[in-house]
Amino acid sequence: MKYRMIGLTRRNLAGIALASCLVAPRASFARPGLIALDGFDAVSYFLDPEGQPVPGKPAFEWDWKGRTWRFSRPGNLAAFRDAPSAYAPRLSGYDPIGVLDGRIVDTDPQIFAILAGPAGEGLYLFRNREHRSRVVASPAIVAAAEEKWPALRKLTEDGAPP
Repeated sequence: MKYRMIGLTRRNLAGIALASCLVAPRASFARPGLIALDGFDAVSYFLDPEGQPVPGKPAFEWDWKGRTWRFSRPGNLAAFRDAPSAYAPRLSGYDPIGVLDGRIVDTDPQIFAILAGPAGEGLYLFRNREHRSRVVASPAIVAAAEEKWPALRKLTEDGAPP
């Protein structure tokens, strides 16, 4: 078997760079340019608050605040595009218990609750089921976490509002 050496010219490097962009995988929630909510449809949380979120599809994507949001159908994409703050997780998707403790704590997008907060009803994500149970049992935690959030938001990578 013979091998042929390919000279590294600008043209070859450009082709290699383009090919790597086309096959590069996307990751989940924490940094700009990545898939929000591990690819779950943000609107689906509100359609069945006691059920599980529905996975979004690459065919229905929209970029908002440095993240790619996926939706299960065009109607959900349109609803999010019209009012993204109504559907995006509050506290930028961080755990309210962590925020209350003054910490940024990652969450599991499959552990959630739709709760009334100071800004109205919103999606809250939690690190684990224990944190979810604590917050559901004591809704005042949401209000206290929302009050602390503006100071902690500055510590996140994007510093984006909820």
